[in-house]
Amino acid sequence: MIEISVKKPLSTGERRQELSVDLHLERGSFTAIQGPSGSGKTTLLRILAGLEEAQGSIVVDSQVWLGEGRMLPPQRRSVGFVFQEYALFDNLSVRENLLYAAKDPDLADRLLAMTELEALKDRYPATLSGGQKQRVALCRALMRRPKILLLDEPLSALDPAMRRRLQEEILRLHREFGTTTLMVSHDPAEIYRLAERVLHLEAGRVTESGRPADLLLETAGSQKFSFRGEVLEIHRRDAIHVAVVAIGQQIVEIIIDASEARTLEAGQEVIVAAKAFAPSIGGVESPKDGER
Repeated sequence: MIEISVKKPLSTGERRQELSVDLHLERGSFTAIQGPSGSGKTTLLRILAGLEEAQGSIVVDSQVWLGEGRMLPPQRRSVGFVFQEYALFDNLSVRENLLYAAKDPDLADRLLAMTELEALKDRYPATLSGGQKQRVALCRALMRRPKILLLDEPLSALDPAMRRRLQEEILRLHREFGTTTLMVSHDPAEIYRLAERVLHLEAGRVTESGRPADLLLETAGSQKFSFRGEVLEIHRRDAIHVAVVAIGQQIVEIIIDASEARTLEAGQEVIVAAKAFAPSIGGVESPKDGER
């Protein structure tokens, strides 16, 4: 059991607000944290890792990490931290980066095998792709067999196909090592795939908590579909108005009426919704080797 009750002022420009969070996390659980920029998501992870000071208490399996007049230093906390930036040592090979975290050659070789990095173990970070670097960073974070794995948007810079592959790697390693994982993410699909619980952080407070299906699904059932998107352009084609909208990785054209054309503008966030229709779904053929 992990018990967290912390407070810390947040720097958010002109506004003064405070991170104030009380959480109880079950051992081996996977929790996602979402919310707007400046809400305290990364600050919370850094407090757990011991990288920032805070008031309150953190107790992990009866061990006091924060409280009772003490603050356990980062090196004595059983934490693995994976940032969006890879933070690898450029002068060390892949395997040496892992062994720098813990002198356990057997575990290093096992992690390299699990993540299909064995053939790259003697390569240096500068010669790796973004996905390969992120796998190395994930393996290094697990080298100390941490009780808690902290993930701060580690996959946001990767393309969709690589993100999906590494999401599977993260979930497999989370289960294999029995870590308690906290992940900051802005990607609803990523949260839905990986997390058992999602917390919504707003202005330093947890405003919602529950299962991803309960918090992320816009509607119940299949009677209505709605998607968030961004208006890229509005133009007139013959007698109709058309809005070009980016939804995730897709760009679609939507017919709108004259009043919508007057009120919508490029760059505006919109909800694209459809009611009372029968959707169809089909598989998408994966690209063959050499076509990627």
